[in-house]
Order: sequence, then C-alpha cells, then structure tokens
Amino acid sequence: MAYFVLQNMPEQIKIKNMNVIDLLIKLLSYESITPNDDGAFSWIESYLDGYEALYHNKEGVKNIFLTKQFGKSDVHLCFAGHIDIVPPGDGWNSNPFVPVVHNGMIYGRGAQDMKSGVAAFVQAAKDTKEFHGRLSLLLTSDEECDAIYGTDEMLRYLQSINMLPTHCIVAEPTCEKQFGDAVKVGRRGSVNGILYLRGKQGHAAYPEKSDNPIHTIAPILPSLAGVHLDDGDEYFAPSTLVITDIRSGMEVTNVTPGILKMMFNIRNSTKTTIDDIRSFVEQKLDGFDFSLELSQSANPFVTSSQSVLAKTVTTSIEKYCHITPKYSTAGGTSDARFIAPYGIEVLEFGVINDTIHAPNERVGVDEVEKLYKVFMQVIKDFPIKEKE
Repeated sequence: MAYFVLQNMPEQIKIKNMNVIDLLIKLLSYESITPNDDGAFSWIESYLDGYEALYHNKEGVKNIFLTKQFGKSDVHLCFAGHIDIVPPGDGWNSNPFVPVVHNGMIYGRGAQDMKSGVAAFVQAAKDTKEFHGRLSLLLTSDEECDAIYGTDEMLRYLQSINMLPTHCIVAEPTCEKQFGDAVKVGRRGSVNGILYLRGKQGHAAYPEKSDNPIHTIAPILPSLAGVHLDDGDEYFAPSTLVITDIRSGMEVTNVTPGILKMMFNIRNSTKTTIDDIRSFVEQKLDGFDFSLELSQSANPFVTSSQSVLAKTVTTSIEKYCHITPKYSTAGGTSDARFIAPYGIEVLEFGVINDTIHAPNERVGVDEVEKLYKVFMQVIKDFPIKEKE
C-alpha cells in the first residue's frame, strides 16, 4: 500500500501525494472517542486548503463546517458525517488505533463507522476543481453519544447565518452484503413510552379486597405487545409497539402490588405520529387509572426515490458498482434525522455495515476507493438548480 511508502516522507510530500486510502489511514490513527476529535478537525482544515472553515463548539463538542463557493448556482451540496467513534473494547487482534492493511482490508476502530465515509468525501472535496454551486462538509465529534451539541447544534448555527445546504449526503455505512446494494432514503422515528397503571395494594390471600394492576394489564397485553400501528409502505415497515420492560410489586409472594410500570418503544414511520400512539394506548386502557408519558427521540423522514439527490446518487452507484441499490429505511438513527426537518433533501450512502462497534472493525480497500469515485461522480453530475 502507498501508506508504507508515505511513512518515510516529509509531511508536506505526504499530504501532496495522498489518495483516499492514505487519508483513511491517517484518520484512523486519531483516537477520537466521543466527544474528542483528537486534533482531526484542524488537520482536515489544513488538508482542505481553499475551503472556509467555520467552527461551532459547545459543551466540549467540536463541530466544523468547511465550505467553498465554486459557481453561481443556488445548489448547495453538503457531505455530512462524524469523526467520533465508540471505545474500542476488548478482543482486538491489533492496536485499534494503529491501522493495519491485510488481504485487501483496513482494520481500525471507525473503519466502517464512519471514517471511511469521511475520508471519501474529504478526498472528493479536495480533488474537485469545478462545481456549479457550493460544496460543503459538516463534521461533528458527537454522534455516537447524546448528539445534543453536534450536528443539530451546527444546523441551527448555519440557519442563523443563512448557510443551510439544499442537499446533503450522510456517508454512514449503509450497504448490506455488497458495496452499492443499499441507500438509506429515510429513517424511522423513535417514540419512547412509559405507562403507569394504578390499582390498590393488598394481601394476596384476599384478592377481592385489592385491585391488582398485573391482573388488569394481563388481558390487555395481547392487544398492545407487538401490534402494528400501520401497514407500512414502500419505504417503511409497519410501526410496531415493542414492550421493553414491565415491573410491579415488592418481590414478595403475599402482597399484591398497587402500581405497575410498563416501558415500550415504537420505531414509527411517517404514517404514525406520536398523537396516534397516544390515542391508541389510551383507547386500550379506557376506564382504568393510568398515566402515560410519551417522548419522541427521533422523527421519521423519507426522501423520495424520484428526488434529484436519489437519482444522481443511484446513477453514480450503478456506474461504479454495476448494481442498482435498493432504497432502505432500516436500522437505527443517524444525524440525517436532524437534517431533514430543515427541508434539506438528504440521504445516506456508505460502505458495508457488518463490523461497526465490534472488535477488529474493518473495511475493504476496494469499497473505500469506489465510495470516493461515487462521490466524485455525484459532484460532477449534480443538476444545476435554476434561480427563480
């Protein structure tokens, strides 16, 4: 690999001769465990000469926005991602912060999630000489943890200075079995629920003198647990109520409980809202003494497969991967959930996702090189937005 040659060169020559693989190996050497960027952002800023760098840091979280106006079009294409990683944990065959290249794979914490994506779009931005609008990169050091002061905070700042993108690609690992086989055009939302069902505590020998909430909920559970709240659609699986915890009583055999607590989660599609969930649960428990707490930790969103962004990315994937990707909304959440509410057309595309957060996390050299080419093609082919 070029990396082993570059090790013995002066830093200026290293940077001048870097390709996307060299760049990824450089990024993997940063111990950027949330929310520490470990100096990666300042290095990326120096690497992308000609791009204006805007920092917006808060509560120990670093966010950087690198941008360059190439042409006069109103198009503003942004690539977004995170430099932070989860702790390496045990079970590694090598030092997780000393990248190893072996049999066409690159090993290191963050190789898939998501320094490969960051390397691909940083190198694409550096190598771009012409674009008809504005190119930008949005990077945060807080995606793997609470994400309170990361991308969401940066977007509020960009809105305040009138610098929000029109389109955005989040380079999270999206592919399943083969590189190029899946693009995430949306994500399910996440609604967390806590139900308190109140009864009357009593002696187990005199059940007629008590009101046992466990007995109350038992016949209702089949109409709650695992129930589909909608039928799904071409983008989303049905929104399903998943019970995650039920507890009641004092762990004794002769006292019936006075209150029951049940926790649940619903990964909801755009067809089911938090108000729909509240109405559903309240109807099932009508007539009982209960209280219900619901909170939306992520909102569902979807970008049409017929959108400019989806079509351009798909065509680029087909060119270099010789495969037509499926459009998916599966999986957990990503920072795309913060981007979509601003009216920004957003989707996710990156390398195969099969070792993220695991020991010996690794990515294929061929995948990273193709991801870089796809991003370069997207930049080259992205349609011009006509001014109104």
